[in-house]
Amino acid sequence: MAKIEIVQRGRPLGSPLSMWMNYRVVPFFAAHLIKLLTFTLRVRRENFEPVADLARTDTRFILAFWHRRLVSMPLAYPFKRKGPMGEPRGVAALQSDSKDGERSTATFRWFGIEAVRGSAGKTGTQALVRMIQTIKQGWDLGITPDGPRGPRQEAKPGTMAVARKTGAWVVPVCVAFDRAWTLRSWDQMLVAKPFAKVTVRYGRPYQVGPGEEETLRLALQNELNELENWAEEVQHG
Repeated sequence: MAKIEIVQRGRPLGSPLSMWMNYRVVPFFAAHLIKLLTFTLRVRRENFEPVADLARTDTRFILAFWHRRLVSMPLAYPFKRKGPMGEPRGVAALQSDSKDGERSTATFRWFGIEAVRGSAGKTGTQALVRMIQTIKQGWDLGITPDGPRGPRQEAKPGTMAVARKTGAWVVPVCVAFDRAWTLRSWDQMLVAKPFAKVTVRYGRPYQVGPGEEETLRLALQNELNELENWAEEVQHG
C-alpha cells in the first residue's frame, strides 16, 4: 500500500481511522464508481491520430485541459507505455500538497495515473522541477493550466515552462458529453451522466521554443476556451 504522502510533511490528518476512511476508503469507492460509470459511456475520439503518433514514436507529451473536466482525463489517455528499462509508464498529473490533493492522488492511482506533488503557490518552483523530472523519467503529463484554484479558464505559465525545458509536445484536449452533472465547485466541474455520448477532441500538438512561452500560453488559453465553447454546445445543443 502506498504511503500517505502528506503525513510525511507533518500535517495533522486526524486519527488513524479518519485517515484510513478519507485517504483509502473514500478514494477506493470514488474511483470504482467512476470506473463503473465509464463502462456505460459511448466514447469516440477526434483528431486522435497525431497524438497516437507521438505515443508510437515514444515521444513525451503534455495533455492540457481545463480543471472542470479533470474527472474525464482518463478517457483522453488510452495509452500503455513503458520506460527505458521496460518498466510501466503512462501519465502523471500535478496534485497539490494538501488534503484534497492526497485524496485526488489516492483516487487517480486506481486508474494508473501517478501524482507529481506540488502547487502553484510558494512551492511552485519545486513543482515545476518535479514535473520536468517526471517527463525525463519517461512519463507523459496531464496538466490543468487553470488549476487547482483558478481563476477558471485562465492559463498559468507552468505548462509552457515545462514544455520548453523538456521538449515535450503540448496537446490541448477537451472531453464533451451530451449530458452531464455540474458540481458546485469553483470551476463548475462536470461529471458525465450514465450512458452519455462522449467525444474527446484533441488539438494540434506543438512544441515550445525559446521566447515563445507567453505567446503560446495565450494561444493555449484561447484554444482551450474554443474547445470549451464547442463542448458546451455539445451538451446544451
